[in-house]
Amino acid sequence: MNVKKLALAAIILVLLVLLSHNICFGFDDEGFQYWTGTSLSAKLDEHTKFTFTEEFRLGNDGGNLYRHHSDFGLLYMSFLDNVDVGFNYMQVFEKDGNDEWRQEHRPHLNLKVRGKLFGLNVANRSRFEFRDRENKDNLWRYRHKFTINRPFEFLDSDAVQKLRERYKLYVADEVFFDCDGNGYARNRLYSGVLINLADNIAGDLYFLWQSDEDNGGTKDIHVLGFKLIISF
Repeated sequence: MNVKKLALAAIILVLLVLLSHNICFGFDDEGFQYWTGTSLSAKLDEHTKFTFTEEFRLGNDGGNLYRHHSDFGLLYMSFLDNVDVGFNYMQVFEKDGNDEWRQEHRPHLNLKVRGKLFGLNVANRSRFEFRDRENKDNLWRYRHKFTINRPFEFLDSDAVQKLRERYKLYVADEVFFDCDGNGYARNRLYSGVLINLADNIAGDLYFLWQSDEDNGGTKDIHVLGFKLIISF
Protein backbone atom coordinates (compact mmCIF):
# COMPACT_ATOMS: atom_id res chain seq x y z
CA MET A 1 0.00 0.00 0.00
CA ASN A 2 1.48 3.37 -0.99
CA VAL A 3 1.62 6.41 1.29
CA LYS A 4 -1.39 8.15 -0.26
CA LYS A 5 -3.61 5.09 0.08
CA LEU A 6 -2.41 4.62 3.66
CA ALA A 7 -3.24 8.27 4.44
CA LEU A 8 -6.67 7.87 2.85
CA ALA A 9 -7.36 4.75 4.92
CA ALA A 10 -6.33 6.56 8.10
CA ILE A 11 -8.60 9.52 7.32
CA ILE A 12 -11.59 7.28 6.62
CA LEU A 13 -10.94 5.45 9.90
CA VAL A 14 -10.93 8.75 11.81
CA LEU A 15 -14.19 9.77 10.14
CA LEU A 16 -15.87 6.47 11.01
CA VAL A 17 -14.70 6.59 14.63
CA LEU A 18 -15.90 10.17 15.03
CA LEU A 19 -19.25 9.52 13.38
CA SER A 20 -19.81 6.37 15.40
CA HIS A 21 -19.24 8.25 18.63
CA ASN A 22 -21.70 10.94 17.61
CA ILE A 23 -24.36 8.51 16.41
CA CYS A 24 -24.04 5.72 18.93
CA PHE A 25 -22.92 7.55 22.04
CA GLY A 26 -24.44 10.99 21.51
CA PHE A 27 -26.03 11.12 24.97
CA ASP A 28 -23.12 9.99 27.19
CA ASP A 29 -21.79 12.30 29.92
CA GLU A 30 -22.70 15.85 28.91
CA GLY A 31 -24.63 14.53 25.91
CA PHE A 32 -25.21 16.05 22.51
CA GLN A 33 -24.64 19.73 21.75
CA TYR A 34 -25.24 22.11 18.86
CA TRP A 35 -22.80 24.95 18.10
CA THR A 36 -23.56 27.66 15.56
CA GLY A 37 -21.89 30.88 14.54
CA THR A 38 -20.85 33.36 11.91
CA SER A 39 -17.34 34.33 10.84
CA LEU A 40 -16.52 37.51 8.92
CA SER A 41 -13.20 38.53 7.40
CA ALA A 42 -12.26 41.61 5.42
CA LYS A 43 -8.97 42.31 3.66
CA LEU A 44 -7.31 45.53 4.78
CA ASP A 45 -4.44 45.16 2.34
CA GLU A 46 -2.63 42.40 0.43
CA HIS A 47 -1.40 40.65 3.59
CA THR A 48 -3.70 41.79 6.41
CA LYS A 49 -7.25 40.79 7.34
CA PHE A 50 -9.68 41.92 10.02
CA THR A 51 -11.56 38.93 11.46
CA PHE A 52 -14.70 38.65 13.59
CA THR A 53 -16.48 35.55 14.88
CA GLU A 54 -19.70 35.17 16.87
CA GLU A 55 -20.60 31.74 18.28
CA PHE A 56 -23.42 30.25 20.35
CA ARG A 57 -23.29 26.87 22.09
CA LEU A 58 -26.38 24.94 23.09
CA GLY A 59 -26.12 21.99 25.46
CA ASN A 60 -28.66 19.59 26.96
CA ASP A 61 -29.20 17.91 23.59
CA GLY A 62 -29.20 21.28 21.82
CA GLY A 63 -31.97 22.86 23.94
CA ASN A 64 -30.09 25.10 26.37
CA LEU A 65 -27.90 28.10 25.52
CA TYR A 66 -24.97 27.91 27.94
CA ARG A 67 -22.20 29.85 26.18
CA HIS A 68 -21.74 32.76 23.81
CA HIS A 69 -18.54 34.41 22.65
CA SER A 70 -17.35 37.17 20.34
CA ASP A 71 -13.84 37.14 18.89
CA PHE A 72 -12.13 39.78 16.78
CA GLY A 73 -8.58 40.42 15.65
CA LEU A 74 -6.03 41.02 12.93
CA LEU A 75 -4.54 38.28 10.78
CA TYR A 76 -1.24 38.84 8.98
CA MET A 77 -0.97 36.32 6.14
CA SER A 78 2.27 34.94 4.71
CA PHE A 79 4.36 36.47 7.48
CA LEU A 80 7.15 34.04 6.60
CA ASP A 81 6.12 32.34 3.36
CA ASN A 82 3.51 29.86 4.68
CA VAL A 83 3.20 31.29 8.20
CA ASP A 84 0.13 33.30 9.32
CA VAL A 85 0.10 35.34 12.54
CA GLY A 86 -3.08 36.46 14.29
CA PHE A 87 -3.68 38.73 17.30
CA ASN A 88 -7.18 38.36 18.76
CA TYR A 89 -9.41 39.22 21.69
CA MET A 90 -12.34 37.03 22.77
CA GLN A 91 -15.18 37.99 25.13
CA VAL A 92 -16.84 34.89 26.61
CA PHE A 93 -20.12 34.58 28.52
CA GLU A 94 -20.74 31.10 29.98
CA LYS A 95 -23.05 29.63 32.60
CA ASP A 96 -21.45 28.16 35.71
CA GLY A 97 -22.64 25.18 37.79
CA ASN A 98 -25.30 27.37 39.43
CA ASP A 99 -26.73 28.44 36.06
CA GLU A 100 -25.31 31.94 36.55
CA TRP A 101 -23.70 33.79 33.63
CA ARG A 102 -19.98 34.49 34.08
CA GLN A 103 -17.66 36.35 31.76
CA GLU A 104 -14.10 35.82 30.63
CA HIS A 105 -11.65 38.09 28.82
CA ARG A 106 -9.36 36.09 26.56
CA PRO A 107 -6.62 37.70 24.44
CA HIS A 108 -4.77 35.18 22.28
CA LEU A 109 -1.89 34.89 19.82
CA ASN A 110 -2.11 32.42 16.90
CA LEU A 111 0.66 31.05 14.70
CA LYS A 112 -0.39 28.90 11.74
CA VAL A 113 2.04 27.05 9.47
CA ARG A 114 0.63 25.79 6.16
CA GLY A 115 2.27 23.21 3.94
CA LYS A 116 2.11 19.72 2.46
CA LEU A 117 2.62 16.33 4.06
CA PHE A 118 2.68 13.20 1.85
CA GLY A 119 1.03 15.29 -0.86
CA LEU A 120 -1.83 16.44 1.41
CA ASN A 121 -2.60 20.05 2.39
CA VAL A 122 -2.02 20.47 6.13
CA ALA A 123 -2.13 23.31 8.66
CA ASN A 124 -0.45 23.40 12.05
CA ARG A 125 -1.79 26.06 14.45
CA SER A 126 -0.44 27.04 17.86
CA ARG A 127 -2.56 29.27 20.09
CA PHE A 128 -1.37 30.98 23.27
CA GLU A 129 -4.22 32.46 25.30
CA PHE A 130 -4.62 34.25 28.61
CA ARG A 131 -7.89 33.52 30.42
CA ASP A 132 -9.04 36.33 32.73
CA ARG A 133 -11.96 34.53 34.40
CA GLU A 134 -14.68 35.83 36.69
CA ASN A 135 -14.76 34.04 40.07
CA LYS A 136 -11.83 31.80 39.04
CA ASP A 137 -8.07 32.10 38.94
CA ASN A 138 -6.53 33.52 35.80
CA LEU A 139 -4.90 30.95 33.56
CA TRP A 140 -2.51 30.67 30.62
CA ARG A 141 -3.40 27.94 28.12
CA TYR A 142 -1.75 26.49 25.02
CA ARG A 143 -3.76 24.90 22.20
CA HIS A 144 -2.31 22.93 19.30
CA LYS A 145 -4.48 22.09 16.27
CA PHE A 146 -3.42 19.96 13.31
CA THR A 147 -5.68 19.97 10.24
CA ILE A 148 -5.67 17.94 7.04
CA ASN A 149 -7.48 19.96 4.39
CA ARG A 150 -9.07 18.41 1.30
CA PRO A 151 -7.87 14.88 2.10
CA PHE A 152 -9.10 13.50 -1.26
CA GLU A 153 -7.30 16.10 -3.38
CA PHE A 154 -5.04 13.47 -4.94
CA LEU A 155 -8.04 11.66 -6.48
CA ASP A 156 -8.28 12.77 -10.09
CA SER A 157 -11.45 12.45 -12.15
CA ASP A 158 -13.96 14.85 -13.69
CA ALA A 159 -16.63 13.94 -11.13
CA VAL A 160 -14.28 14.37 -8.18
CA GLN A 161 -13.01 17.66 -9.60
CA LYS A 162 -16.55 19.08 -9.77
CA LEU A 163 -17.28 17.99 -6.20
CA ARG A 164 -13.95 19.39 -5.03
CA GLU A 165 -14.82 22.85 -6.38
CA ARG A 166 -17.82 23.08 -4.05
CA TYR A 167 -17.07 20.70 -1.16
CA LYS A 168 -13.78 20.60 0.76
CA LEU A 169 -13.44 17.90 3.39
CA TYR A 170 -11.16 18.20 6.39
CA VAL A 171 -10.23 16.39 9.60
CA ALA A 172 -8.47 17.92 12.57
CA ASP A 173 -7.28 17.23 16.10
CA GLU A 174 -6.80 19.88 18.80
CA VAL A 175 -5.05 19.40 22.15
CA PHE A 176 -5.39 21.78 25.14
CA PHE A 177 -2.69 22.23 27.80
CA ASP A 178 -3.19 24.32 30.94
CA CYS A 179 -0.05 26.13 32.05
CA ASP A 180 -0.91 26.08 35.78
CA GLY A 181 0.89 22.79 36.39
CA ASN A 182 -2.01 20.52 35.43
CA GLY A 183 -0.86 20.05 31.83
CA TYR A 184 -3.12 18.15 29.43
CA ALA A 185 -6.77 19.20 29.85
CA ARG A 186 -8.77 18.51 26.70
CA ASN A 187 -8.81 16.99 23.22
CA ARG A 188 -11.09 17.76 20.28
CA LEU A 189 -11.43 15.61 17.17
CA TYR A 190 -13.11 17.28 14.19
CA SER A 191 -14.55 16.01 10.92
CA GLY A 192 -16.19 18.46 8.55
CA VAL A 193 -16.87 19.85 5.13
CA LEU A 194 -16.57 23.39 3.80
CA ILE A 195 -19.40 24.10 1.35
CA ASN A 196 -19.13 26.87 -1.24
CA LEU A 197 -22.59 28.50 -1.05
CA ALA A 198 -21.99 31.61 -3.17
CA ASP A 199 -19.28 34.11 -4.04
CA ASN A 200 -17.45 34.95 -0.79
CA ILE A 201 -19.88 32.85 1.29
CA ALA A 202 -19.23 29.35 2.62
CA GLY A 203 -20.67 27.01 5.22
CA ASP A 204 -18.65 24.88 7.64
CA LEU A 205 -20.62 21.77 8.69
CA TYR A 206 -18.80 19.57 11.18
CA PHE A 207 -18.94 16.89 13.87
CA LEU A 208 -16.81 17.31 16.97
CA TRP A 209 -15.92 14.90 19.76
CA GLN A 210 -14.52 16.63 22.85
CA SER A 211 -12.93 14.72 25.72
CA ASP A 212 -12.05 16.54 28.97
CA GLU A 213 -9.94 15.42 31.90
CA ASP A 214 -12.34 15.20 34.86
CA ASN A 215 -11.05 14.20 38.30
CA GLY A 216 -8.89 11.40 36.97
CA GLY A 217 -11.47 10.29 34.40
CA THR A 218 -12.86 11.79 31.21
CA LYS A 219 -16.02 13.68 30.32
CA ASP A 220 -17.18 13.65 26.70
CA ILE A 221 -19.44 15.85 24.64
CA HIS A 222 -20.49 15.29 21.02
CA VAL A 223 -21.28 18.26 18.84
CA LEU A 224 -22.98 19.01 15.55
CA GLY A 225 -21.82 22.43 14.41
CA PHE A 226 -22.41 24.87 11.59
CA LYS A 227 -20.63 28.15 10.87
CA LEU A 228 -21.44 30.65 8.15
CA ILE A 229 -18.23 32.12 6.70
CA ILE A 230 -18.32 35.46 4.88
CA SER A 231 -15.22 37.05 3.37
CA PHE A 232 -14.64 40.36 1.63
